Amino acid sequence: MIEVLYFAWLRERIGQPRERVETRAQTVAELVEELKSREERYAVAFSDLSAVRVAVDQELTDFSAPIVGAREVAFFPPMTGG
Repeated sequence: MIEVLYFAWLRERIGQPRERVETRAQTVAELVEELKSREERYAVAFSDLSAVRVAVDQELTDFSAPIVGAREVAFFPPMTGG
């Protein structure tokens, strides 16, 4: 089981801030594909991955990052400076 967190408009599109997911995914990209195949709301939220950033166990990474043994994956929009 892995804790998946959603922030900002991803949380709004998916309809929840977090969930525990049972997955066989080895990478973030594989996890995203599993989520997209679950329901339309995930497919919509992850339709443009260039607008999504990811952190594994609170470290920024990319979609090719391994998640085996990770406790948490968080998805959020790009940060803007100000």
